[in-house]
Amino acid sequence: MTNKCPALTRQVRCHAWLLVAISISLNLEAMKCRAAPADRPVQNTKSLSGNASHTTPNVLFLAVDDMKDWVGCLGGYEGRVLTPNIDRLAKGGTLFRNAHCPSPKCAPSRAAILTGLRPSTTGLYDNGHWLLPNYPEAVTLPAYFRDAGYEVAGAGKIFHHTAGNHPPNQWDDFHPIRFRNDPWFRGSKKNYPWSSSGPNPKGFPFSQVVGLGHENDWGSLDIEAAEYDDARSTKYATDFLRAEHDQPFFLACGLFRPHLPWYVPKEYFELYPLDEIQLPPTRPDDLDDLPEEALKLAKDRRSDWKAIKNQQKWKFAIQAYLASISYADRQLGVVLSALAASPYAANTIVVLWSDHGWHLGSKGHWHKSTLWEEATRVPLIIDAPGLDPGVCDAPVSLISLFPTLLDLCGQPIPEKLEGPTLVPLLKDSKARWTEPAVIEFRRGNAAVRDARYRYIRYSDGGEELYDHATDPAEWHNLVDRPEMQTIKQRLSKWLPAKWADAAATKSQFDFDPKKFQWTNRTTGAITSGTDTPKNNP
Repeated sequence: MTNKCPALTRQVRCHAWLLVAISISLNLEAMKCRAAPADRPVQNTKSLSGNASHTTPNVLFLAVDDMKDWVGCLGGYEGRVLTPNIDRLAKGGTLFRNAHCPSPKCAPSRAAILTGLRPSTTGLYDNGHWLLPNYPEAVTLPAYFRDAGYEVAGAGKIFHHTAGNHPPNQWDDFHPIRFRNDPWFRGSKKNYPWSSSGPNPKGFPFSQVVGLGHENDWGSLDIEAAEYDDARSTKYATDFLRAEHDQPFFLACGLFRPHLPWYVPKEYFELYPLDEIQLPPTRPDDLDDLPEEALKLAKDRRSDWKAIKNQQKWKFAIQAYLASISYADRQLGVVLSALAASPYAANTIVVLWSDHGWHLGSKGHWHKSTLWEEATRVPLIIDAPGLDPGVCDAPVSLISLFPTLLDLCGQPIPEKLEGPTLVPLLKDSKARWTEPAVIEFRRGNAAVRDARYRYIRYSDGGEELYDHATDPAEWHNLVDRPEMQTIKQRLSKWLPAKWADAAATKSQFDFDPKKFQWTNRTTGAITSGTDTPKNNP
């Protein structure tokens, strides 16, 4: 069922990965030097020989959470951001500079990526839905690879991180986030039944901002660096890569940072002196030309931003977000170094993606959950054996990851998958590409992003249109201008023709985390998370 892909050597890059993975020093100047190393030769064309343990390609599926375009290779942050590992991966693979999430919130975005189906098709619109009890026959990306003969393992946040979102029938082995030392999980015992609660740790909230929700905090926990949950996820992945495997593998490693709360070791905060922090540009009249539904989305969580600003902590918050980005980059470097030192380096597809972006005050908004560029543009890098590095500016959606990985691994692509494979762009980053990225958030709201424009239509009929060639901050809504009607009509054809009813919410099920099964409160039907799904392409 699988086609053999050529094995390639990456030995030239191995030494670079190992150097980048050196432990970050507490000395800021020393870290700056390591974050901007002297130029090293980059392997522009990958060899057709290598020391792979098998010819069917492996997949290393790397996910980060809430990471917007504030990485060095994307240039989204106007100041200095230290992401040497992400930047080096971008140089060795294909960097998609106009990549967007399927939905600007964790659960619906990840459900779309891992099923290959849009929220408008599944009705999985928000964080309050479980995938499996709504779609017990769905074959997700990891389940597909397992059915194809791969060893499938993972750690951290791949599906949504709360209880019920990593069923055993999706993995051969999985190491979940436990939030053992994190005060955040105390907000919901239902979501974290495996974690012990109790009083908040001394000094909480560490941000010293009064009036924020329990998750909106930042600081350093009083634990060893190796005890942070992301470090444990990283260790799982590196241990896996150091072990012997007699079949091809699909290994997923999902980092929680830079998701709130921004808890990372102290040295990462020290990388970003407050006097160097750049605040996002804002305009007092920015919201004057927005429709009503857009104003509602912008207002959501604004109280958090106001509390942070009024207590003179805006730069502190951005410092914490940047620190969390560099922390995630460091963890990625550890995993990539382990791959480079393994016998699998020459024969492994590496994919790095983030589930959505984040607002830090732009549009008067604090959080995700909007259809603007700040919330939808994400890092996406694919480094595949046999393909040269490149930079691609075509508009693409992460919903294409499922068919792309099947395509790269010689697997048949099920017709029901809704995203186009990105392999033509991996082979030629300048190839003709006509399909825009479509982003959906809640029922009836969608954005269409092509190479130049962003068009948004809301469920109440409100509209926005932005020209990124002249207005990258999306300050000027052009939707009513006569000369823009042809563009609006062209982009509107890509909006969903139908919107599924919202899927059943968590409140409609009783979930047993020990048996990993759901009972529908209305029908009594039981869905098991341990029964193996069947692959039906």
